[in-house]
Amino acid sequence: MLRIFKNKSFARFAKKSDISDTALCKAVREAEQGLIDADLGGGVIKQRVARAGQGKSGGYRTMILFKAGTRAFFVHGFAKNEKDNIEPEDLIAFRKLATRMLEYKDTELTQALNKHLLTEVICHDEKLP
Repeated sequence: MLRIFKNKSFARFAKKSDISDTALCKAVREAEQGLIDADLGGGVIKQRVARAGQGKSGGYRTMILFKAGTRAFFVHGFAKNEKDNIEPEDLIAFRKLATRMLEYKDTELTQALNKHLLTEVICHDEKLP
């Protein structure tokens, strides 16, 4: 079963930017269907998320550590009008993080949730595989 999480810094970004968990669920659901905006390799994808009441083109870019059918971790977000893309050194760091986090055991996930390092995104009405 696919589980979706957001790290502490992404949760702050999402709250400040008024990005709902429903929008995050939609982004992951699209990725599960193969609709990935950019596959950056090493388990890192970039997905666009629309601003509330608007389209994706002027919205937000999210970096997700993604393993289809298993887990998705939202770890970074930015507005398109703030920067065009991430720096190469950031991508290297995201790939290293993906290698570690996508292999978390259930006990490690539980510890991260208990320490409030991660928050689980609950998709109420969304049908995720």
